[in-house]
Amino acid sequence: MTTPSPVEAEALELIRDLIRIDSVNTGDAATIGDGETRAALFVKQKLEEVGYHVDLVEPRPGRASVVARLVGTDPDAGALVVHAHLDVVPVVEADWTHPPFGAEIHDGILYGRGAVDMKNYAGAILALARAYRREGVVPRRDLIFAFFADEEAGGVWGARWIVHNRPELFDGATEAISEVGGFSIPLTDERRAYLVATAEKGVTWATLTARGHAAHGSRPTSDNAVVRLSRAVAAVGAHRFPVVTTPALKRFLQVFGEHRGIRFTDDGLDDELAGLGFVSSIVTASAATRSRRRCSAPGARPT
Repeated sequence: MTTPSPVEAEALELIRDLIRIDSVNTGDAATIGDGETRAALFVKQKLEEVGYHVDLVEPRPGRASVVARLVGTDPDAGALVVHAHLDVVPVVEADWTHPPFGAEIHDGILYGRGAVDMKNYAGAILALARAYRREGVVPRRDLIFAFFADEEAGGVWGARWIVHNRPELFDGATEAISEVGGFSIPLTDERRAYLVATAEKGVTWATLTARGHAAHGSRPTSDNAVVRLSRAVAAVGAHRFPVVTTPALKRFLQVFGEHRGIRFTDDGLDDELAGLGFVSSIVTASAATRSRRRCSAPGARPT
C-alpha cells in the first residue's frame, strides 16, 4: 500500500469528522435536529481557514447549506459547480457492526453512515478546495463548491431552495458534477472506464382504479376489485417496454463495446450488460429507458 499524499490524508480526516456529525434527515421536520447545520458550520470553518468567502444559507433552523467560489482566470468560461450533500438517511444502530457515527477504520475499511453516500465525496472535495487555496491553484473556469442540506428528502430546503431564492450564488455556472461519478469498470486488462452520469430520470405517478361489486369480505365476488388491482400491478411489473437509447447511452455502448469486442443489441442488452459487475444495475437502468406504453389488466384502468 502506497503512502497517502497530504491531500488524501486530510480528506480521510475530514470525511471521518463529517461522519461523526449526526446529520440524519428523516424527511419529517418534527424529527430532524440541527445536524445539517452543524455539518455546514464545520465545512464553513474549514473553507474560511484557507481564505474562502463562504455563504451559509439556512432557510429553516438546522437545515443549512454552504457555497463558496474559487475564481478562475477566464471570466468568460462557464463556472463548474462541484457539489455534495451533508445529510444522511436514518440509521438503525442495532443493524450495524460498528457505530454508524463512529467513523471507525477496520481492516482498511472506513465504517459509518455517509461513508459512501456521501460524506466521502464531501470530505474529498473539501480537502481539494483547501489544497487549491493553500497552493495558489487558479483554475481556468470558476469552481463553485456547494454542500447542500436535504438531498435525501427531495432537496426542498437545500438545492431547490437555494436555486429559487439565492440563484446569484451560481451565476455563470454551465455544468455541475456530484455523486456517483468515479465508479470504474474494466475496459481491458490495462484500462478502466470511469463513468459519468449525464442526467437523472424523472418520476411519474399513476393511479389505478378498479371496480367490482360491493360485498362483505367473507364472501368475495368473482369481480373482486382488489384482485383486479393486483393483476394490474403484476402486469406493469412483467411488461417489457421497447428500449429507447439516449445519445449518451449509445455512445457508451459503442465505446465500451469496441474495447470489449461486444456488439450490444436491444434484445439481449440485459444479459450483455451483466458482465459490467456491480455497476451493471446502474447501466441497465439507463438502458431501460423505455417508450411510454399503457399497461393494462382486465378490469383495471390507469387514471
